[in-house]
Amino acid sequence: MRGIATTFSGFAAWPRVAAAFSALLIALYASVALSLPAAAAADPAYRAFLEGLWPEAKAAGVSRTTFDAALAGLDAPDRSLPDLVLPGQTKAEPKGQAEFTRPPEKYLDRSYLEKLAAEGRQLLARHKAALDRIENELGVDRFSVLAIWGRETAFGNHKLPHDAITVLATQAYLGRRKEMFRAELIAALRMLEAGVPRSDMRASWAGAMGLTQFMPSEYFIHAYDLDRDGKTDIFRSVPDALASAARQLQGKGWVKGVGWGYEIAIPPGADCAYEGPTQERPIAEWAKLGLKRADGKAWTAKEQDLTTYMMSPAGAYGPNFLVTENFKVIRKYNTSDLYAVFVGHLADRIAGSGDFVHPWGGIGAQNARVIEDIQERLKTLGYEVDKIDGKIGSNTRRNVGHYQRANGLKVDCWPSDAVLTHMKAATRR
Repeated sequence: MRGIATTFSGFAAWPRVAAAFSALLIALYASVALSLPAAAAADPAYRAFLEGLWPEAKAAGVSRTTFDAALAGLDAPDRSLPDLVLPGQTKAEPKGQAEFTRPPEKYLDRSYLEKLAAEGRQLLARHKAALDRIENELGVDRFSVLAIWGRETAFGNHKLPHDAITVLATQAYLGRRKEMFRAELIAALRMLEAGVPRSDMRASWAGAMGLTQFMPSEYFIHAYDLDRDGKTDIFRSVPDALASAARQLQGKGWVKGVGWGYEIAIPPGADCAYEGPTQERPIAEWAKLGLKRADGKAWTAKEQDLTTYMMSPAGAYGPNFLVTENFKVIRKYNTSDLYAVFVGHLADRIAGSGDFVHPWGGIGAQNARVIEDIQERLKTLGYEVDKIDGKIGSNTRRNVGHYQRANGLKVDCWPSDAVLTHMKAATRR
């Protein structure tokens, strides 16, 4: 203390030096303060909501000790997460969900796919023993399993940014799908009770965890101890994580020995309005309509027997596909057409195939409000709209295509500003 006092008395003898030193301290303090996140105000209703989960957690086998420790310090929801319905809103904005906000040509970026495929081919050799066992025990091909790992966490290179409990608690309280996330939060508490370290439970904005992005409820159904070490580790064990992903695909209906789909060429007289699972039929029937493989290969007898549906993720502005049951299964892993195309196409690339034959057309970013308005108008006009959510799926594209057919418009199956303008003008007429 005496030395410090002497030092500062010395500074006092040199006012300019002392002033400069003080200014430096103030600047450093301000810099640190600005770098820290602002603390969210406590939300008593949120705390009451969390406490109200105790009976469900107890019934699921979660101890009071685990429950209290998991929720300690969660005084306010994380309002920075996407897919929340915040006070004053009636619907969630789909911000942050790349599958529903980025243009297809950006989501399916060629250079990124090439990079992942090159790394995936290296991993084929590195994890050959595990992949052999996955194919033999679970019936899911190695290329698809690696492609899911590549899409979800870039083969483990992408570090998940969120604490799973915080994310799931917020989504259960403010999210668009509260009941689903409530169940997922209880499942995550069960994971803690089962001994999974909280530090391992880093998650996406939706609470998916591990190398291949498992939701907590899926962990208890499909987690697989492939390396036979007595524990299922989806966070660090590549064999366990890949086998768990394969088991999830198997459990959702994976058909052994069948690919995900085929890029096609659509002839004059057909268009993207044939899209969607409600119009599925054997490839032999598609062939009668003139649909051919884009790579020029002939349909084999086995392929002609496959039941498929047309899928056009960019409408008329990109590749079109005939997709199989396994495409549907991949969509159950993540309910997005673009996600399933990414995984299927990456699997093909890892196996040695090249780029898409047809280019993506540059349709630009998706506008959720325009899409939602079009969906509402289509429903009013009597089209079979399954949901109004501001997202572009096969149902929306098909209905837009049928609207365009009925009104003598160019059939591109895309819910654009031009379609909305036509609808508004037709309403005024």
